[in-house]
Amino acid sequence: MLILLNLKTIRNDINLIKEAIIKYNCIPHEIPGERKLAIGVTGPTNLINEEEIRKMKSVEEVIRITKKYKLVSREMKEEDTIINIGDSKIGSKDITIIAGPCSVESKDQIFDIAGRLKEMGINFLRAGAYKPRSSPYSFQGMREKGLQYLDEVKKEIGMHIVTEVKDTETIPLISEVADVLQIGARNMQHYSLLEKVGKINKPILLKRGMAAKVEDLLLSAEYILAQGNYNVVLCERGIRTFETSTRNTLDLNSVPVIKKLSHLPIIVDPSHGTGYWDKVSPMSLAAIACGADGLIVEVHNHPEKALSDGSQSLTLEQFEKLYLKIKEIAPIIHN
Repeated sequence: MLILLNLKTIRNDINLIKEAIIKYNCIPHEIPGERKLAIGVTGPTNLINEEEIRKMKSVEEVIRITKKYKLVSREMKEEDTIINIGDSKIGSKDITIIAGPCSVESKDQIFDIAGRLKEMGINFLRAGAYKPRSSPYSFQGMREKGLQYLDEVKKEIGMHIVTEVKDTETIPLISEVADVLQIGARNMQHYSLLEKVGKINKPILLKRGMAAKVEDLLLSAEYILAQGNYNVVLCERGIRTFETSTRNTLDLNSVPVIKKLSHLPIIVDPSHGTGYWDKVSPMSLAAIACGADGLIVEVHNHPEKALSDGSQSLTLEQFEKLYLKIKEIAPIIHN
């Protein structure tokens, strides 16, 4: 359910409406917009007496949301959500580029990559300290030591840190360092994890599961918003199909589909989406062309020596060439 109010509605009127909603064991969510103030309502909304709410002071309209997902839908909020992270934004007209290696492998490695990316103008560094892998024998990340190095990069080089949280136990530790917490594809439907990150005041980067429909992704995002964290960035990272010439099939259809269905920003991961470094640049440009708000790209100073995902990582020189192309076409596409 969506309750629309005038932007000039006073706080006392808002509180009275919220109290009326809570009386029905439902949860009110304030959603400020450019033209209207909205109160989204989740819970057993079928029990709410619409006429009672409609007659309350300052209420202009009461709308039933038809989608399974409520808070992430365009019906709930018409305007695009813009997420502020320091001086940076995700979801604005400017394209956000998140770059870095799959994993932190050493202090020298992460400082070399971060320093050179910062010189190019990249403000978001991606790197895993904790790595969920298909095989228990594969490199699992440097864990606490990796987080320490990311924290040092953050303080000394001044980059926003994007790193994965794979379980509920490590959320407090990772939250001390990360500016954006990434939920990987394997954990997209780890509902207890989604609920936990929904209760913290940190932006969440939610990746689409490898066998998930767009609706599944939006419903997973709903778990986070339902807990009160509205700062969610969606990520298309490819899905598994019968095609074997690439690691995954990068479903760029999802970008305009999600733009129509949801107000949340969406970025694209062409590295996991293709699995091969030579496919990353063309699919990055295609992602920008179809309306993505940004990219998350794997970049390594020595891909041939990478402990994980070297085959899909760009060298710093290859990434710089791609970044220059992005800066040329992005203003045209996102004008």
